[in-house]
Amino acid sequence: MEKTYEDITIVCKDCGKEFVFEAGQQRHFDSLGFTNQPVRCKECRDKKKAERNNHETNDFTRSHQDDYSQAA
Repeated sequence: MEKTYEDITIVCKDCGKEFVFEAGQQRHFDSLGFTNQPVRCKECRDKKKAERNNHETNDFTRSHQDDYSQAA
């Protein structure tokens, strides 16, 4: 029996806005092996990803600055 997908309305855990987890997106999530529904809207996911990437870049830069300052 094939799984059926229907659009689901979810409330974003960060901003509280409703967003739709569409049937096609659910099918795609399943094909990737994801078992959980998203908890953030696209805008908040993008914002969180940008913050995470910025933090990782700052950590990388800081660690390399420490390497150079210790070598001097």
